[in-house]
Amino acid sequence: MGFEMRQILFFIFFHIAFTLGYPSFCQIPEGFVEIREVIPDIVLDLRYYTNHNFLGRKVDGYNSYKCYVTKAAADSLAKVQEELRSFGLSLKIYDAYRPQRAVDDFVRWAKDLSDTLTKKEFYPTVDKSRLFVDGYIAEKSGHSRGSTVDLTIVPFPVPEQEEFDINNQCECFKSVDERFKDNSLDMGTGFDCFHPLSHTLNDEISPQQKANRMLLFILMKKYGFKNLPEEWWHYSLINEPFPDTYFDFVIE
Repeated sequence: MGFEMRQILFFIFFHIAFTLGYPSFCQIPEGFVEIREVIPDIVLDLRYYTNHNFLGRKVDGYNSYKCYVTKAAADSLAKVQEELRSFGLSLKIYDAYRPQRAVDDFVRWAKDLSDTLTKKEFYPTVDKSRLFVDGYIAEKSGHSRGSTVDLTIVPFPVPEQEEFDINNQCECFKSVDERFKDNSLDMGTGFDCFHPLSHTLNDEISPQQKANRMLLFILMKKYGFKNLPEEWWHYSLINEPFPDTYFDFVIE
């Protein structure tokens, strides 16, 4: 094979790769960091890289156990973490930057009404046909802009956490003794629980659960985040650097 032919084939290969968005060629945009570069002791429980999520499998775009976020959001989270350390506590991240292709994966899953593998754990009281109507699933997510995080608080040293068994699911709105044994402070529901008890200011949770939510709420607000009222775990940086950009680089 001549040199010119090799050049042509090389060009065609890279053109196809970039056009199709092959993960191995994805670049991390300027302004993003892996969260542990800024907060080395932060706790990660990246659910969409595992099968412990409402799809019951790894989600498209999560090819590595890494947590990307904008540098601005990471710097603000570092201030929250610093305050929590003084109380023997730590942030735990469930999800941060989410590729658009992952959001698309959520949408495809939501439209497949025959797939109810994780209904008992994540949406036990909601008919899957209502996930769009009730706002649990949408075609765009602030996570894809890089400055939104799903998180909670854990004691430090971090308690051991049981492994999720997809064949032995527990309703996410049940008491802390009945639902999945997350190692976090008791926030009243599990993460990604599609249920009214997940609303941050729900009055039906216990005083201790309210106090735990308010600790997270107050610290996140103090350092520039706003909460999504329907999800106690969901916070977005108010002055996010990419308010109109939905990224799709693969996490790897």
